[in-house]
Amino acid sequence: MARRRRGSHNALDAWPGYVDALSTLLMVVTFVLLVFVVGQQFLSVSLSRREHTLDALQKQLAELSHMLSMTEDKNKSLSSTVATLSDEKQHNQVQLQTLSTQIAALTGQLQSKDQALASADDTSKQQNSKISDLQAQIEELTRQLQAISNALDIEKKAEQGKDAQIADLGNKLNLALADKVNQLKRYRSEFFGRLRDLLKNQKGVNVVGDRFVFQSEILFPQGSADLTPEGRKEITTLAHTFKQVASTIPTDLPWILRVDGHADRQPIHSAFPSNWELSSERAITVVKLLIAEGVDPHHLAATGFADYQPLDAASTPAAYARNRRIEFRLTDR
Repeated sequence: MARRRRGSHNALDAWPGYVDALSTLLMVVTFVLLVFVVGQQFLSVSLSRREHTLDALQKQLAELSHMLSMTEDKNKSLSSTVATLSDEKQHNQVQLQTLSTQIAALTGQLQSKDQALASADDTSKQQNSKISDLQAQIEELTRQLQAISNALDIEKKAEQGKDAQIADLGNKLNLALADKVNQLKRYRSEFFGRLRDLLKNQKGVNVVGDRFVFQSEILFPQGSADLTPEGRKEITTLAHTFKQVASTIPTDLPWILRVDGHADRQPIHSAFPSNWELSSERAITVVKLLIAEGVDPHHLAATGFADYQPLDAASTPAAYARNRRIEFRLTDR
């Protein structure tokens, strides 16, 4: 009887401890949920800011392209005006030379006929009047040539200013295009980073430069272009990750996910005539599965390289295994 009372007393003493443990567990769960909600809010704000920044860059690029087009049209007009003024200058110079020749001829005639001019005042007056008219024409042509020269200088200076402006716009456009390329690099890094985290313990999967590489044995039976169940699982995982990254890429950024099939240089003994057909059909099979998993076909390309782009030039089983592969590359179109 005393033992029973002692056991009941111990159970009552343990109950507050259970209550404390449950309370602590509830507080921890509440704290974790609070941290998750706050993190979601920060992520939403960050994505919103990124979208606003991309919209601003797109508007700036459109404005720069419009300014460049208008500047090129004006530069063509200025060039046409300069050419017209140059033609007028040459024409006036020819007229000036002709008048100078006529004056020289008349001056020679006057010098050889001083005595005749003394006895023929009326004729002399007419000739002098003609010479005065010619000199006035020469002065007028000289003023016109000077005005044309000044206009040419102004047009040349304006053209130089426009050339500088065009060069500046070209630099801005190049910077904008470079920014687009850098954006694609960032999305490619994000895509490969996610895949690396998902498949970091997967044997035969690695990153080579700007490409994500699957060894063919992971995806296909030897000499076949039909995906294994394990291969379908790997490509499905890749498709889901790629769709998440693709949803954040701006629509005006031209890009594709290129799927490259590669084979080794050993003679093929299967239903395919050569390694060209085998590597191409494997790439097409992967692309079809990506499309079936919801990836936009406008951003996919399948290519076959047979055995002409090896990673290892050795003639060993290990080298052959390295060269049999499927590569994924996120690049511009």
